[in-house]
Amino acid sequence: MTTTTTAAARGTRDTATSWFLRGDAPRSSRPAPPPGVEFYRGLAGDKRRVVRGVLAIVLVAAGLIGFALGLRDLADLIDAELLGREGYTPVNYGAAMLSLALLIPWTMAIERVLYGVPLPSLHSVAHRFRFGMLGRGLLVLAPVWALTAVLALSGPVERIEWTTVDLVAYLLITVLLVPLQASGEEYAYRGLMLRVISSWARTPRVGLVVGVVVTSVLFALSHGTLDPYFLAWYTTLGASLALITWRTGGLELAVLLHAVLNSVSLLGALVLHADIATAINDRPDTAGTPMLLIPAGVAIVITAVVWATTRRSGPVTSA
Repeated sequence: MTTTTTAAARGTRDTATSWFLRGDAPRSSRPAPPPGVEFYRGLAGDKRRVVRGVLAIVLVAAGLIGFALGLRDLADLIDAELLGREGYTPVNYGAAMLSLALLIPWTMAIERVLYGVPLPSLHSVAHRFRFGMLGRGLLVLAPVWALTAVLALSGPVERIEWTTVDLVAYLLITVLLVPLQASGEEYAYRGLMLRVISSWARTPRVGLVVGVVVTSVLFALSHGTLDPYFLAWYTTLGASLALITWRTGGLELAVLLHAVLNSVSLLGALVLHADIATAINDRPDTAGTPMLLIPAGVAIVITAVVWATTRRSGPVTSA
């Protein structure tokens, strides 16, 4: 009787599991992570280790700035010495995208060295990148999100003359590196920073609120603008991706949504022959419009959908 009851209970829990989460349990061939720990509490312990956490955030910032400056100087050298070009070129564009992509191994190494946790723990509570969840998000969420990014391109666009070589170069870099660039930001903000800041709180819920708020504000400010519309948009996007990460127990859907947004936006700019260099480098001087509230609203709706699909199972833990 006990065995039958246990099996029935297990079947009930399996049925209640969100469609996004099915088939993404840790493989038996891998060491199982500690049970019952939500993703954002992965670094929490008996001690708050504030100094160590501040050091981790400083190292993330150092990597963010150091990679960008180092690769920019290398790109300028290549342009000047090998290509005989100046200004913002595809080499500069590729260097900027690569500098953010390097945050993926950088944040994993920081977490490993300072906290001693396994490198794959920064992917998800399953200690691996769950491609099944990524694929389901690609089928369900990506089309709506991509359409939102396309609609954002309907405003006025400053067009410039493009050479065929530059267009092809920008296209290849966008397809190959922009998804990795977006992923690097997710591993930095919704990954390491969220886990570090949340670990300072004594209770999980306080840690969640503080972690989401602080990382979202830092994410918004890192885009180099104080325009209220842009700040509202970036803060909403950051908070939405952080909550999705919490509910799903990992970075997969946040990486997907960020990568789709950036890739579609930049590919659309190439189709329209927009001035990408000005859009990227002159962001502090760009004035936002109420149109930015539309993608912010869609981000909130997507977050609500993900939350609803996990309402029975609850936030995913390593259990």
